[in-house]
Amino acid sequence: MTADPATLDVTIVDGYVDEPAHFGVPPYISTYPRYTAGGLVDAGVPQSQITYHTIDALREDRSLWRDVAGADLVVYVGGMTVPGKYVGGTPAEPDEVRQIAWRADGTTLLGGPVRFGVGESNEGAVETERDDLDYDFVAKGDVEAAAHDLVREGLEGFGDRMRDNEEIARWARQGAFVVEQHPNHPDYLIAEMETSRGCAYRCSFCTEPLYGNPAFRSADSVVDEVDALSDHGVRDFRLGRQADILAFGGDGEAPNPDALRELYSGIREVAPHLRTLHLDNMNPVTITDYPEKSREGIRIIAEHNTAGDTAAFGLESADPVVQEENNLLVTAEECLEAVRVVNEVAGWRPGPDGDRETAPNFGDGAARRLPKLLPGINLVHGLAGERRETFEHNREFLQRVYDEGLMLRRVNIRQVMAFEGTEMNETGAEIAHDHKKLFKHYKREVREEIDNPMLQRVAPSGTILPDVHLEYHEDGKTFGRQLGTYPLLVAVPGERTLGKTVDVAITDHGYRSVTGVPYPLDVNAASMDELTAVPGVGKSTAGDIVVGRPYDSVEEVGADLAAFATAESAEGAD
Repeated sequence: MTADPATLDVTIVDGYVDEPAHFGVPPYISTYPRYTAGGLVDAGVPQSQITYHTIDALREDRSLWRDVAGADLVVYVGGMTVPGKYVGGTPAEPDEVRQIAWRADGTTLLGGPVRFGVGESNEGAVETERDDLDYDFVAKGDVEAAAHDLVREGLEGFGDRMRDNEEIARWARQGAFVVEQHPNHPDYLIAEMETSRGCAYRCSFCTEPLYGNPAFRSADSVVDEVDALSDHGVRDFRLGRQADILAFGGDGEAPNPDALRELYSGIREVAPHLRTLHLDNMNPVTITDYPEKSREGIRIIAEHNTAGDTAAFGLESADPVVQEENNLLVTAEECLEAVRVVNEVAGWRPGPDGDRETAPNFGDGAARRLPKLLPGINLVHGLAGERRETFEHNREFLQRVYDEGLMLRRVNIRQVMAFEGTEMNETGAEIAHDHKKLFKHYKREVREEIDNPMLQRVAPSGTILPDVHLEYHEDGKTFGRQLGTYPLLVAVPGERTLGKTVDVAITDHGYRSVTGVPYPLDVNAASMDELTAVPGVGKSTAGDIVVGRPYDSVEEVGADLAAFATAESAEGAD
């Protein structure tokens, strides 16, 4: 590399990240490429000489590889420390990451959670190992700090240091411009926001404690970043980069409602036209240890967020033996109490004006929207001490939640990945492999007996999902999702134009997905498939409706369609 940062051409490649407290698979963009770009600008590289590509963009357009080959510096960011299944993008596999290093003629730098290790593939029940993947430099600390130091000071300045919050306060604003180079910008892109990182606790399998104790950003810093991203066209945000949102602005354990109020109200002030404001992690033990402050914090969040939000609870296992052997924080009984609290305080459905007063929670009069904020449950299998009874404990816990009439937005069941630096490194994936068949049977039971009826409770037929982004076609249907935390996969009859958005009214339920029709459904233009999808309308009735068109009012058609449809005369229909 040249000694003058002002003459450098830099390419950042985003291979995507999935960590316990950080997500960056499209439509999400993680903090890593944004902060890295900011660190480069702070070191003297002009914005105009920083190029950003996702791994999917490189796959789809081979001509973009010229930006890898010709750059003075190529920075790869990525890494999966929890397994998942993804719709919006496909994380880079190790061989693809190596190919980037091989194709680059300039200096190469590798960073992100990939530094914790890689497996043969991005899935559960695997053991990982450290691997430099043929890069010149590997950031064992923060990749954004490594990129900054390498550019500013050369080889002598490279190290494994961690950046601090003062640097992030600058870099977050300076690097916000790269969102405009994301293929999903501006309409289908949600920015993952960091409020803190690190964790005060030490669960056996989790990589988040490897970042140290919690280091909280100021509310002003986060709000300023939202402001900068808004200036670059972002309207969707998730406060997902933290171990526990309730602990924001505190000592890492106790809630600080005043800090949460400053954070959320500040975001609303600088981004008054935002479409999505969601979160991810919330520690259930915080709710049981600090019930009154937690209730107030949850109330503040539900006052400012957008509907359909999810607070992921890391129960991990309801088996007391597994809890003890893996330093898990919360018992099944404590987690159940935390579920009750979030349902009670934040499980209301916003009315037409977005407020609670016009939105009864239950019964026929409830608003037809997703609840404001519900808990999600994370369960991890293959942990030390796992036995056949573990699966029964988990099933019983989920059944208790359902039998009490409570709501869960989703249940995430996965098998552990073992990383060096965590206690699970000693256990590895052996237990997960031994229990693979048992795990598959149990997971199917949960999907059938809990997920499906729970989804009907959370999103009953007639629930309206605004702004569903249409992503792909399959079996004569169009599938899409809203932007947000763990959005529902929605199937709409027919093959519609991809890349568009449509409001959808739910008509049927799968295990973790729903079927719906465009809302409002114009009965004078609706297809047979759309009409048949409406509950209570079979093929025969749908045929009669088609024959009888046009209609001047929904009442002419029948009560079954009233909640879903609008009717216009043939002359007035679009």
